[in-house]
Amino acid sequence: MHMLEIIMNSIAAGATLIQITVNDSLLRNVIEMIVTDNGKGMSEEFVKTVMDPFTTSRTTRKVGMGVAFMKGLTEQCGGTFDVKSKLGVGTTLTATVQKDHIDTPAMGNLGEMMMYCIQSNADIDYEFTYRTDAGEYKCNTVEIKETLDGVSILEPEILLWVKDYINGGIQELKEEAE
Repeated sequence: MHMLEIIMNSIAAGATLIQITVNDSLLRNVIEMIVTDNGKGMSEEFVKTVMDPFTTSRTTRKVGMGVAFMKGLTEQCGGTFDVKSKLGVGTTLTATVQKDHIDTPAMGNLGEMMMYCIQSNADIDYEFTYRTDAGEYKCNTVEIKETLDGVSILEPEILLWVKDYINGGIQELKEEAE
């Protein structure tokens, strides 16, 4: 859910391409989550305050908890947190947690998360990468859309296929890494 909040920030920032990378390493005992977008970006001053839950660009409410919660999770789980952004270029958020830390939550259903992201706006493209010590799996919506040859990626059967395709690729890598 924390990662989904960060992705929703990218969508709100007007991103047309969102790259999501999960590095899941048993050898390094780390899970690293990287979200990079080509949205409107943030000024240096705003980046310095973005981890404060009372800093938000929203006009509907005066708090923004997504980044603050992600930062709190990394601190609680012996990890690191970093935000880099440039106005007019985009933002990269990197968060790590210790894989075996008692407070590190389960990863959750990444295929379902990606399905919901795609479903939110078919005009946004996603590059999803999942890496383990055994290799990497990639899913790119640009390639999927080209293969569909005019059929909407928002068709329910296709969204469910994307979810299963991503989860299957992740499961294969996890099995190879063990």
